[in-house]
Amino acid sequence: MSTASGAGAGESDDVRPPSSAGSADSADSPSASPSSTADRAAGRRPLLRGLLPATGAVLVAAAGALVSVGCFLGLYVRPTSDDWCAAWKSRDMGLFGITSDFYMTQNGRLANAFLSGVVYDDGLAGTKILPTVIAVTFTVGLVLLGRDFVRSLGGRPRLLVLTACALVVQVLVYFAGTRSYQVLLWAPATISHTIPSVIGVWSLLLAFRTAGHPRTAVRVSGFVSAFLIGFVLGTLSEPFSLVSGLLAGMVGLLCLPRLGLARNWHPFTWCLAWCSGLVCGLVVLYSSPGARWRRAQQPAKESLLSAHELKGTVRDWLHMWDSVTGQWAYLGAAAVGVLLGLASGRLGAAPGRLEPRRAVPRKVLAALLLLPVPVVVLGSLAVVVGLRSGYGATGWTYARTWTSYLVPMELALCGYGALLGAWGGRRLSGLRRAGAALAAGAVAAGCLALASVAVLVPDVQRLTTAAVTRSVAWDAQDARIRAEAARGAKDPAYQPLYIGSLAEPFFTGNYERDWVAACVSKWYGIDRIHRG
Repeated sequence: MSTASGAGAGESDDVRPPSSAGSADSADSPSASPSSTADRAAGRRPLLRGLLPATGAVLVAAAGALVSVGCFLGLYVRPTSDDWCAAWKSRDMGLFGITSDFYMTQNGRLANAFLSGVVYDDGLAGTKILPTVIAVTFTVGLVLLGRDFVRSLGGRPRLLVLTACALVVQVLVYFAGTRSYQVLLWAPATISHTIPSVIGVWSLLLAFRTAGHPRTAVRVSGFVSAFLIGFVLGTLSEPFSLVSGLLAGMVGLLCLPRLGLARNWHPFTWCLAWCSGLVCGLVVLYSSPGARWRRAQQPAKESLLSAHELKGTVRDWLHMWDSVTGQWAYLGAAAVGVLLGLASGRLGAAPGRLEPRRAVPRKVLAALLLLPVPVVVLGSLAVVVGLRSGYGATGWTYARTWTSYLVPMELALCGYGALLGAWGGRRLSGLRRAGAALAAGAVAAGCLALASVAVLVPDVQRLTTAAVTRSVAWDAQDARIRAEAARGAKDPAYQPLYIGSLAEPFFTGNYERDWVAACVSKWYGIDRIHRG
Protein backbone atom coordinates (compact mmCIF):
# COMPACT_ATOMS: atom_id res chain seq x y z
CA MET A 1 0.00 0.00 0.00
CA SER A 2 2.95 2.31 0.43
CA THR A 3 3.26 2.62 -3.32
CA ALA A 4 -0.44 2.76 -4.01
CA SER A 5 -0.49 6.52 -4.31
CA GLY A 6 1.95 6.36 -7.20
CA ALA A 7 1.56 2.97 -8.81
CA GLY A 8 -2.20 3.11 -9.05
CA ALA A 9 -2.41 6.46 -10.85
CA GLY A 10 -3.17 4.87 -14.19
CA GLU A 11 -0.10 6.06 -16.13
CA SER A 12 2.53 3.85 -17.74
CA ASP A 13 4.67 1.84 -15.33
CA ASP A 14 7.63 1.43 -17.66
CA VAL A 15 9.21 4.86 -17.31
CA ARG A 16 8.87 7.84 -15.06
CA PRO A 17 7.82 11.26 -16.40
CA PRO A 18 10.81 12.84 -18.15
CA SER A 19 10.98 15.83 -15.84
CA SER A 20 11.10 13.82 -12.62
CA ALA A 21 13.48 11.31 -14.12
CA GLY A 22 15.81 14.03 -15.23
CA SER A 23 15.88 15.78 -11.90
CA ALA A 24 16.49 12.58 -10.01
CA ASP A 25 19.28 11.50 -12.30
CA SER A 26 21.02 14.85 -12.38
CA ALA A 27 21.02 15.00 -8.63
CA ASP A 28 23.07 11.80 -8.47
CA SER A 29 25.47 12.26 -11.36
CA PRO A 30 25.85 14.93 -14.05
CA SER A 31 27.17 12.49 -16.63
CA ALA A 32 25.35 9.19 -16.12
CA SER A 33 22.12 8.09 -14.51
CA PRO A 34 21.98 5.13 -12.10
CA SER A 35 19.91 3.17 -14.58
CA SER A 36 22.37 3.70 -17.43
CA THR A 37 25.23 2.71 -15.15
CA ALA A 38 23.40 -0.45 -14.20
CA ASP A 39 22.67 -1.17 -17.85
CA ARG A 40 26.32 -0.83 -18.79
CA ALA A 41 27.27 -3.10 -15.89
CA ALA A 42 24.76 -5.62 -17.12
CA GLY A 43 26.28 -5.34 -20.58
CA ARG A 44 29.61 -6.42 -19.12
CA ARG A 45 27.95 -9.57 -17.73
CA PRO A 46 26.73 -11.49 -20.80
CA LEU A 47 26.98 -14.77 -18.89
CA LEU A 48 24.45 -13.59 -16.29
CA ARG A 49 22.17 -12.16 -18.95
CA GLY A 50 21.94 -15.54 -20.60
CA LEU A 51 21.95 -17.60 -17.43
CA LEU A 52 18.97 -15.97 -15.74
CA PRO A 53 16.43 -16.61 -18.54
CA ALA A 54 17.66 -20.20 -18.82
CA THR A 55 17.31 -20.73 -15.07
CA GLY A 56 13.86 -19.15 -15.15
CA ALA A 57 12.81 -21.42 -18.00
CA VAL A 58 13.96 -24.53 -16.10
CA LEU A 59 12.01 -23.47 -13.02
CA VAL A 60 8.92 -22.65 -15.07
CA ALA A 61 9.08 -26.12 -16.62
CA ALA A 62 9.67 -27.92 -13.31
CA ALA A 63 7.21 -26.01 -11.14
CA GLY A 64 4.72 -25.73 -13.98
CA ALA A 65 4.78 -29.50 -14.41
CA LEU A 66 3.80 -30.10 -10.77
CA VAL A 67 1.08 -27.44 -10.87
CA SER A 68 -0.21 -29.00 -14.11
CA VAL A 69 -0.32 -32.41 -12.44
CA GLY A 70 -2.38 -30.88 -9.64
CA CYS A 71 -4.79 -29.39 -12.17
CA PHE A 72 -4.99 -32.69 -14.07
CA LEU A 73 -5.80 -34.55 -10.86
CA GLY A 74 -8.93 -32.44 -10.64
CA LEU A 75 -10.40 -34.81 -13.23
CA TYR A 76 -10.05 -37.64 -10.69
CA VAL A 77 -11.65 -35.82 -7.76
CA ARG A 78 -14.63 -37.67 -6.31
CA PRO A 79 -16.87 -36.70 -3.36
CA THR A 80 -15.82 -37.31 0.21
CA SER A 81 -16.71 -35.81 3.59
CA ASP A 82 -18.37 -32.36 3.15
CA ASP A 83 -18.61 -32.90 -0.61
CA TRP A 84 -21.58 -35.22 -0.10
CA CYS A 85 -23.57 -32.64 1.84
CA ALA A 86 -22.77 -29.69 -0.44
CA ALA A 87 -23.56 -31.75 -3.54
CA TRP A 88 -27.04 -32.88 -2.54
CA LYS A 89 -27.97 -29.51 -1.06
CA SER A 90 -26.93 -27.66 -4.22
CA ARG A 91 -28.91 -30.13 -6.33
CA ASP A 92 -32.07 -30.18 -4.20
CA MET A 93 -32.10 -26.68 -2.68
CA GLY A 94 -30.56 -24.61 -5.45
CA LEU A 95 -28.02 -21.80 -5.17
CA PHE A 96 -29.98 -19.60 -2.77
CA GLY A 97 -31.37 -22.57 -0.89
CA ILE A 98 -27.93 -23.83 0.16
CA THR A 99 -26.92 -20.27 1.03
CA SER A 100 -29.93 -19.94 3.32
CA ASP A 101 -29.25 -23.37 4.81
CA PHE A 102 -25.68 -22.47 5.72
CA TYR A 103 -26.79 -19.20 7.29
CA MET A 104 -29.72 -20.63 9.23
CA THR A 105 -28.57 -24.10 10.27
CA GLN A 106 -24.85 -24.71 9.58
CA ASN A 107 -22.26 -22.02 10.27
CA GLY A 108 -23.42 -18.64 8.96
CA ARG A 109 -20.86 -18.48 6.12
CA LEU A 110 -22.97 -16.81 3.43
CA ALA A 111 -20.25 -16.33 0.82
CA ASN A 112 -18.89 -19.80 1.50
CA ALA A 113 -22.30 -21.34 0.90
CA PHE A 114 -22.86 -19.28 -2.26
CA LEU A 115 -19.54 -20.39 -3.76
CA SER A 116 -20.30 -23.98 -2.78
CA GLY A 117 -23.59 -23.70 -4.63
CA VAL A 118 -21.80 -22.39 -7.71
CA VAL A 119 -19.16 -25.15 -7.64
CA TYR A 120 -21.67 -27.98 -7.13
CA ASP A 121 -24.39 -26.48 -9.34
CA ASP A 122 -23.66 -28.88 -12.21
CA GLY A 123 -23.20 -31.99 -10.12
CA LEU A 124 -19.53 -32.85 -9.70
CA ALA A 125 -18.19 -31.04 -12.78
CA GLY A 126 -17.30 -27.92 -10.82
CA THR A 127 -15.07 -29.80 -8.40
CA LYS A 128 -13.07 -31.19 -11.33
CA ILE A 129 -12.26 -27.86 -12.95
CA LEU A 130 -11.86 -25.86 -9.73
CA PRO A 131 -8.14 -26.71 -9.25
CA THR A 132 -7.38 -25.42 -12.76
CA VAL A 133 -9.36 -22.23 -12.18
CA ILE A 134 -7.49 -21.63 -8.93
CA ALA A 135 -4.05 -22.28 -10.44
CA VAL A 136 -4.62 -20.07 -13.50
CA THR A 137 -6.07 -17.11 -11.61
CA PHE A 138 -3.43 -17.42 -8.89
CA THR A 139 -0.60 -17.50 -11.44
CA VAL A 140 -1.83 -14.44 -13.32
CA GLY A 141 -2.43 -12.54 -10.09
CA LEU A 142 1.01 -13.34 -8.69
CA VAL A 143 2.75 -12.37 -11.95
CA LEU A 144 0.95 -9.01 -12.02
CA LEU A 145 1.67 -8.45 -8.34
CA GLY A 146 5.35 -9.26 -8.87
CA ARG A 147 5.49 -6.90 -11.82
CA ASP A 148 4.09 -4.07 -9.71
CA PHE A 149 6.58 -4.88 -6.93
CA VAL A 150 9.54 -4.74 -9.28
CA ARG A 151 8.39 -1.56 -11.01
CA SER A 152 7.63 0.19 -7.74
CA LEU A 153 11.29 -0.27 -6.80
CA GLY A 154 12.57 0.99 -10.13
CA GLY A 155 13.36 -2.42 -11.57
CA ARG A 156 12.67 -3.97 -14.95
CA PRO A 157 10.19 -6.88 -14.78
CA ARG A 158 11.19 -10.10 -16.54
CA LEU A 159 8.13 -12.15 -17.41
CA LEU A 160 9.90 -15.49 -17.42
CA VAL A 161 11.36 -15.06 -13.93
CA LEU A 162 8.10 -13.58 -12.62
CA THR A 163 6.27 -16.65 -13.90
CA ALA A 164 8.86 -18.89 -12.26
CA CYS A 165 8.28 -17.08 -8.95
CA ALA A 166 4.52 -17.46 -9.25
CA LEU A 167 4.71 -21.18 -10.02
CA VAL A 168 7.32 -22.01 -7.38
CA VAL A 169 5.28 -20.23 -4.71
CA GLN A 170 2.19 -22.16 -5.76
CA VAL A 171 3.97 -25.51 -5.75
CA LEU A 172 5.10 -24.84 -2.19
CA VAL A 173 1.65 -23.74 -1.06
CA TYR A 174 -0.08 -26.72 -2.66
CA PHE A 175 2.33 -29.56 -2.00
CA ALA A 176 4.83 -28.64 0.74
CA GLY A 177 2.31 -28.98 3.56
CA THR A 178 0.80 -32.01 5.22
CA ARG A 179 -2.63 -31.77 3.54
CA SER A 180 -1.95 -31.36 -0.18
CA TYR A 181 -5.20 -33.00 -1.24
CA GLN A 182 -7.23 -30.61 0.86
CA VAL A 183 -5.37 -27.46 -0.19
CA LEU A 184 -5.85 -27.91 -3.95
CA LEU A 185 -8.27 -30.74 -4.76
CA TRP A 186 -10.93 -30.83 -2.04
CA ALA A 187 -13.47 -28.14 -2.94
CA PRO A 188 -14.80 -27.36 0.58
CA ALA A 189 -11.25 -26.58 1.78
CA THR A 190 -10.19 -24.67 -1.34
CA ILE A 191 -13.31 -22.52 -1.10
CA SER A 192 -12.64 -21.75 2.55
CA HIS A 193 -8.86 -21.45 2.61
CA THR A 194 -7.24 -21.32 -0.86
CA ILE A 195 -9.61 -19.13 -2.86
CA PRO A 196 -9.46 -16.35 -0.21
CA SER A 197 -5.70 -16.03 -0.83
CA VAL A 198 -6.34 -15.72 -4.57
CA ILE A 199 -8.94 -13.04 -3.89
CA GLY A 200 -6.46 -11.32 -1.58
CA VAL A 201 -3.80 -11.10 -4.32
CA TRP A 202 -6.25 -9.59 -6.79
CA SER A 203 -7.48 -7.21 -4.09
CA LEU A 204 -3.92 -5.92 -3.66
CA LEU A 205 -3.78 -5.26 -7.38
CA LEU A 206 -7.07 -3.38 -7.12
CA ALA A 207 -5.65 -1.29 -4.27
CA PHE A 208 -2.53 -0.37 -6.22
CA ARG A 209 -4.62 0.83 -9.16
CA THR A 210 -7.36 2.71 -7.36
CA ALA A 211 -6.13 4.05 -4.01
CA GLY A 212 -3.91 6.72 -5.57
CA HIS A 213 -5.77 7.32 -8.82
CA PRO A 214 -6.16 11.02 -9.70
CA ARG A 215 -9.87 10.63 -10.49
CA THR A 216 -12.12 10.77 -7.45
CA ALA A 217 -14.68 8.39 -8.96
CA VAL A 218 -12.04 5.69 -9.41
CA ARG A 219 -10.78 6.11 -5.85
CA VAL A 220 -14.28 5.96 -4.40
CA SER A 221 -15.05 2.87 -6.47
CA GLY A 222 -11.89 1.29 -5.05
CA PHE A 223 -12.91 2.11 -1.49
CA VAL A 224 -16.39 0.68 -2.00
CA SER A 225 -14.94 -2.43 -3.64
CA ALA A 226 -12.54 -2.86 -0.71
CA PHE A 227 -15.45 -2.78 1.73
CA LEU A 228 -17.56 -5.21 -0.30
CA ILE A 229 -14.71 -7.67 -0.88
CA GLY A 230 -13.83 -7.47 2.81
CA PHE A 231 -17.45 -8.21 3.72
CA VAL A 232 -17.53 -11.23 1.39
CA LEU A 233 -14.29 -12.57 2.85
CA GLY A 234 -15.64 -12.05 6.37
CA THR A 235 -18.45 -14.48 5.54
CA LEU A 236 -16.16 -16.80 3.58
CA SER A 237 -13.15 -17.58 5.78
CA GLU A 238 -12.50 -16.55 9.38
CA PRO A 239 -8.77 -17.46 9.32
CA PHE A 240 -8.06 -15.40 6.23
CA SER A 241 -10.13 -12.54 7.59
CA LEU A 242 -7.95 -12.42 10.70
CA VAL A 243 -4.67 -12.50 8.76
CA SER A 244 -5.69 -10.02 6.05
CA GLY A 245 -7.24 -7.70 8.63
CA LEU A 246 -3.99 -7.71 10.58
CA LEU A 247 -2.02 -6.92 7.42
CA ALA A 248 -4.36 -4.14 6.30
CA GLY A 249 -4.43 -2.61 9.79
CA MET A 250 -0.64 -2.45 10.03
CA VAL A 251 -0.24 -1.12 6.49
CA GLY A 252 -2.89 1.51 7.17
CA LEU A 253 -1.02 2.74 10.25
CA LEU A 254 2.25 2.95 8.32
CA CYS A 255 0.50 4.91 5.57
CA LEU A 256 -0.58 7.73 7.85
CA PRO A 257 0.59 10.89 6.01
CA ARG A 258 2.50 12.23 9.00
CA LEU A 259 4.90 9.27 8.78
CA GLY A 260 5.98 10.30 5.29
CA LEU A 261 5.40 6.99 3.54
CA ALA A 262 2.20 8.20 1.84
CA ARG A 263 1.45 11.75 0.75
CA ASN A 264 -2.31 11.59 1.36
CA TRP A 265 -5.00 9.67 3.22
CA HIS A 266 -6.02 7.48 0.29
CA PRO A 267 -4.02 4.32 1.20
CA PHE A 268 -5.16 4.59 4.83
CA THR A 269 -8.78 4.98 3.69
CA TRP A 270 -8.51 1.88 1.49
CA CYS A 271 -7.18 -0.18 4.40
CA LEU A 272 -9.91 1.21 6.68
CA ALA A 273 -12.60 0.25 4.16
CA TRP A 274 -11.13 -3.25 3.90
CA CYS A 275 -11.03 -3.76 7.67
CA SER A 276 -14.55 -2.35 8.05
CA GLY A 277 -15.86 -4.83 5.49
CA LEU A 278 -14.14 -7.71 7.27
CA VAL A 279 -15.60 -6.69 10.63
CA CYS A 280 -19.12 -6.36 9.22
CA GLY A 281 -18.84 -9.75 7.52
CA LEU A 282 -17.58 -11.45 10.67
CA VAL A 283 -20.38 -9.86 12.72
CA VAL A 284 -22.98 -11.17 10.28
CA LEU A 285 -21.39 -14.61 10.42
CA TYR A 286 -20.95 -14.73 14.19
CA SER A 287 -24.50 -13.53 14.91
CA SER A 288 -26.18 -15.89 12.43
CA PRO A 289 -28.56 -18.63 13.62
CA GLY A 290 -26.27 -21.24 12.08
CA ALA A 291 -23.22 -20.00 13.99
CA ARG A 292 -25.21 -19.91 17.24
CA TRP A 293 -26.37 -23.48 16.63
CA ARG A 294 -22.82 -24.61 15.93
CA ARG A 295 -21.50 -23.03 19.14
CA ALA A 296 -24.27 -24.71 21.08
CA GLN A 297 -23.04 -28.13 19.94
CA GLN A 298 -19.63 -27.60 21.49
CA PRO A 299 -19.03 -28.82 25.03
CA ALA A 300 -18.44 -26.28 27.76
CA LYS A 301 -14.78 -25.31 28.14
CA GLU A 302 -12.56 -22.81 29.84
CA SER A 303 -12.18 -19.25 28.66
CA LEU A 304 -9.54 -18.67 26.00
CA LEU A 305 -7.90 -16.23 28.40
CA SER A 306 -7.52 -18.77 31.18
CA ALA A 307 -4.01 -19.93 32.05
CA HIS A 308 -4.71 -23.47 30.87
CA GLU A 309 -6.08 -22.37 27.50
CA LEU A 310 -3.31 -19.83 26.94
CA LYS A 311 -0.69 -22.48 27.66
CA GLY A 312 -2.43 -24.93 25.33
CA THR A 313 -2.68 -22.30 22.58
CA VAL A 314 1.04 -21.52 22.75
CA ARG A 315 1.84 -25.23 22.75
CA ASP A 316 -0.32 -25.82 19.67
CA TRP A 317 1.23 -22.79 17.96
CA LEU A 318 4.73 -24.14 18.57
CA HIS A 319 3.71 -27.58 17.29
CA MET A 320 2.36 -26.00 14.13
CA TRP A 321 5.52 -24.00 13.50
CA ASP A 322 7.63 -27.06 14.23
CA SER A 323 5.83 -28.73 11.33
CA VAL A 324 6.25 -25.70 9.04
CA THR A 325 9.93 -25.08 9.78
CA GLY A 326 10.64 -28.77 9.37
CA GLN A 327 9.85 -28.39 5.65
CA TRP A 328 12.99 -26.78 4.21
CA ALA A 329 11.41 -26.63 0.76
CA TYR A 330 9.70 -23.38 1.77
CA LEU A 331 13.11 -21.72 1.35
CA GLY A 332 12.65 -22.17 -2.37
CA ALA A 333 10.48 -19.04 -2.36
CA ALA A 334 13.41 -16.95 -1.11
CA ALA A 335 15.74 -18.59 -3.65
CA VAL A 336 13.53 -17.81 -6.63
CA GLY A 337 13.15 -14.29 -5.22
CA VAL A 338 16.93 -13.86 -5.43
CA LEU A 339 16.71 -14.71 -9.13
CA LEU A 340 13.99 -12.10 -9.50
CA GLY A 341 16.20 -9.47 -7.90
CA LEU A 342 19.15 -10.34 -10.12
CA ALA A 343 17.04 -10.51 -13.27
CA SER A 344 15.23 -7.22 -12.70
CA GLY A 345 18.37 -5.30 -13.59
CA ARG A 346 17.80 -1.92 -12.03
CA LEU A 347 15.93 -3.16 -8.96
CA GLY A 348 16.89 -0.76 -6.22
CA ALA A 349 19.22 1.26 -8.46
CA ALA A 350 16.60 3.76 -9.51
CA PRO A 351 14.07 5.12 -7.05
CA GLY A 352 11.15 4.60 -9.41
CA ARG A 353 7.85 5.43 -7.80
CA LEU A 354 8.88 5.56 -4.17
CA GLU A 355 9.04 9.38 -4.19
CA PRO A 356 12.80 9.70 -3.56
CA ARG A 357 12.67 13.33 -2.51
CA ARG A 358 10.16 12.74 0.25
CA ALA A 359 11.69 12.51 3.70
CA VAL A 360 10.67 9.11 5.07
CA PRO A 361 12.14 8.29 8.50
CA ARG A 362 14.40 5.26 8.61
CA LYS A 363 12.25 3.73 11.35
CA VAL A 364 9.18 3.86 9.10
CA LEU A 365 11.05 2.23 6.22
CA ALA A 366 12.41 -0.42 8.58
CA ALA A 367 8.89 -1.07 9.88
CA LEU A 368 7.61 -1.45 6.32
CA LEU A 369 10.40 -3.88 5.49
CA LEU A 370 9.77 -5.96 8.61
CA LEU A 371 5.96 -5.78 8.32
CA PRO A 372 5.52 -9.38 7.04
CA VAL A 373 7.17 -10.79 10.18
CA PRO A 374 4.53 -9.69 12.73
CA VAL A 375 1.75 -10.36 10.21
CA VAL A 376 2.83 -13.98 9.77
CA VAL A 377 3.67 -14.56 13.44
CA LEU A 378 0.56 -12.95 14.90
CA GLY A 379 -1.63 -14.18 12.04
CA SER A 380 -0.58 -17.77 12.61
CA LEU A 381 -1.28 -17.36 16.32
CA ALA A 382 -4.75 -16.00 15.53
CA VAL A 383 -5.38 -19.02 13.29
CA VAL A 384 -4.40 -21.38 16.11
CA VAL A 385 -6.68 -19.55 18.55
CA GLY A 386 -9.59 -19.92 16.12
CA LEU A 387 -8.85 -23.60 15.49
CA ARG A 388 -8.56 -24.36 19.19
CA SER A 389 -11.81 -22.54 19.85
CA GLY A 390 -13.65 -24.44 17.13
CA TYR A 391 -12.04 -27.87 17.20
CA GLY A 392 -10.37 -28.22 20.58
CA ALA A 393 -6.88 -29.48 21.36
CA THR A 394 -6.44 -31.16 17.96
CA GLY A 395 -7.56 -28.10 16.00
CA TRP A 396 -4.03 -27.03 15.09
CA THR A 397 -3.67 -30.20 12.96
CA TYR A 398 -6.24 -28.88 10.46
CA ALA A 399 -3.41 -27.84 8.15
CA ARG A 400 -5.71 -26.71 5.34
CA THR A 401 -6.30 -23.53 7.35
CA TRP A 402 -2.58 -22.74 7.46
CA THR A 403 -2.79 -21.46 3.89
CA SER A 404 -4.11 -18.16 5.26
CA TYR A 405 -0.68 -17.27 6.65
CA LEU A 406 1.55 -19.54 4.56
CA VAL A 407 0.76 -17.58 1.39
CA PRO A 408 1.86 -14.26 2.97
CA MET A 409 4.91 -16.04 4.36
CA GLU A 410 5.91 -17.37 0.95
CA LEU A 411 5.34 -14.01 -0.72
CA ALA A 412 7.41 -12.31 2.00
CA LEU A 413 10.26 -14.79 1.52
CA CYS A 414 10.14 -14.17 -2.22
CA GLY A 415 10.19 -10.40 -1.67
CA TYR A 416 13.10 -10.59 0.78
CA GLY A 417 14.96 -12.77 -1.70
CA ALA A 418 14.40 -10.20 -4.46
CA LEU A 419 15.76 -7.41 -2.27
CA LEU A 420 18.74 -9.58 -1.36
CA GLY A 421 19.42 -10.32 -5.02
CA ALA A 422 19.21 -6.64 -5.91
CA TRP A 423 21.50 -5.68 -3.03
CA GLY A 424 24.03 -8.32 -4.00
CA GLY A 425 23.93 -7.17 -7.60
CA ARG A 426 24.68 -3.58 -6.60
CA ARG A 427 27.42 -4.54 -4.16
CA LEU A 428 29.21 -6.70 -6.69
CA SER A 429 28.65 -4.54 -9.76
CA GLY A 430 31.93 -2.65 -9.34
CA LEU A 431 34.13 -5.70 -8.91
CA ARG A 432 36.32 -6.98 -11.72
CA ARG A 433 34.87 -10.49 -11.44
CA ALA A 434 31.33 -9.29 -10.84
CA GLY A 435 29.95 -11.36 -13.70
CA ALA A 436 31.34 -14.62 -12.36
CA ALA A 437 30.25 -13.86 -8.80
CA LEU A 438 26.71 -12.98 -9.82
CA ALA A 439 26.50 -15.99 -12.10
CA ALA A 440 27.56 -18.22 -9.21
CA GLY A 441 24.90 -16.63 -7.01
CA ALA A 442 22.27 -17.15 -9.69
CA VAL A 443 23.25 -20.80 -10.11
CA ALA A 444 23.13 -21.37 -6.33
CA ALA A 445 19.72 -19.71 -6.02
CA GLY A 446 18.41 -21.60 -9.04
CA CYS A 447 19.64 -24.93 -7.70
CA LEU A 448 18.00 -24.31 -4.31
CA ALA A 449 14.72 -23.33 -5.94
CA LEU A 450 14.84 -26.36 -8.22
CA ALA A 451 15.68 -28.66 -5.29
CA SER A 452 12.72 -27.29 -3.33
CA VAL A 453 10.48 -28.28 -6.22
CA ALA A 454 12.15 -31.63 -6.84
CA VAL A 455 11.87 -32.75 -3.22
CA LEU A 456 8.08 -32.56 -3.53
CA VAL A 457 7.87 -34.90 -6.52
CA PRO A 458 7.49 -38.10 -4.42
CA ASP A 459 4.59 -36.54 -2.51
CA VAL A 460 2.91 -35.54 -5.77
CA GLN A 461 3.41 -39.07 -7.09
CA ARG A 462 1.73 -40.56 -4.01
CA LEU A 463 -1.09 -38.04 -4.30
CA THR A 464 -1.56 -38.95 -7.95
CA THR A 465 -1.69 -42.67 -7.21
CA ALA A 466 -4.16 -42.17 -4.36
CA ALA A 467 -6.48 -39.90 -6.36
CA VAL A 468 -6.54 -42.04 -9.50
CA THR A 469 -6.94 -45.33 -7.61
CA ARG A 470 -9.76 -43.93 -5.51
CA SER A 471 -11.56 -42.50 -8.54
CA VAL A 472 -11.64 -45.91 -10.23
CA ALA A 473 -12.98 -47.61 -7.08
CA TRP A 474 -15.45 -44.76 -6.46
CA ASP A 475 -16.86 -44.91 -10.01
CA ALA A 476 -17.42 -48.65 -9.72
CA GLN A 477 -19.15 -48.30 -6.35
CA ASP A 478 -21.20 -45.33 -7.56
CA ALA A 479 -22.48 -47.32 -10.54
CA ARG A 480 -23.41 -50.25 -8.30
CA ILE A 481 -25.28 -48.12 -5.74
CA ARG A 482 -27.18 -46.25 -8.47
CA ALA A 483 -28.18 -49.55 -10.07
CA GLU A 484 -29.38 -50.94 -6.73
CA ALA A 485 -31.29 -47.72 -5.95
CA ALA A 486 -32.96 -47.90 -9.37
CA ARG A 487 -34.16 -51.43 -8.50
CA GLY A 488 -35.72 -50.11 -5.28
CA ALA A 489 -32.99 -50.88 -2.73
CA LYS A 490 -33.15 -48.64 0.35
CA ASP A 491 -30.08 -49.83 2.25
CA PRO A 492 -27.21 -50.62 -0.16
CA ALA A 493 -23.69 -51.41 0.99
CA TYR A 494 -21.00 -48.72 0.97
CA GLN A 495 -17.28 -49.32 1.29
CA PRO A 496 -15.45 -46.27 2.74
CA LEU A 497 -12.83 -44.90 0.35
CA TYR A 498 -10.48 -42.70 2.37
CA ILE A 499 -8.27 -39.97 0.96
CA GLY A 500 -6.63 -36.81 2.25
CA SER A 501 -7.28 -37.56 5.95
CA LEU A 502 -10.97 -36.78 5.37
CA ALA A 503 -14.07 -38.36 6.88
CA GLU A 504 -16.01 -41.08 5.10
CA PRO A 505 -19.23 -42.86 6.12
CA PHE A 506 -18.94 -44.92 9.32
CA PHE A 507 -16.27 -42.63 10.76
CA THR A 508 -18.22 -42.95 14.02
CA GLY A 509 -19.76 -45.98 15.71
CA ASN A 510 -23.05 -44.14 16.26
CA TYR A 511 -24.89 -44.15 12.94
CA GLU A 512 -27.34 -41.49 14.12
CA ARG A 513 -24.42 -39.07 14.45
CA ASP A 514 -22.84 -40.11 11.14
CA TRP A 515 -23.55 -36.99 9.10
CA VAL A 516 -21.43 -38.22 6.18
CA ALA A 517 -23.52 -41.37 5.80
CA ALA A 518 -26.69 -39.26 6.02
CA CYS A 519 -25.50 -37.01 3.19
CA VAL A 520 -24.50 -40.01 1.07
CA SER A 521 -28.02 -41.41 1.51
CA LYS A 522 -29.60 -38.12 0.44
CA TRP A 523 -27.32 -37.91 -2.60
CA TYR A 524 -28.48 -41.32 -3.82
CA GLY A 525 -32.09 -40.90 -2.70
CA ILE A 526 -32.09 -43.89 -0.33
CA ASP A 527 -32.93 -44.36 3.33
CA ARG A 528 -29.53 -45.40 4.68
CA ILE A 529 -26.34 -47.30 3.87
CA HIS A 530 -24.47 -50.07 5.61
CA ARG A 531 -20.79 -50.93 5.58
CA GLY A 532 -19.88 -53.12 2.62
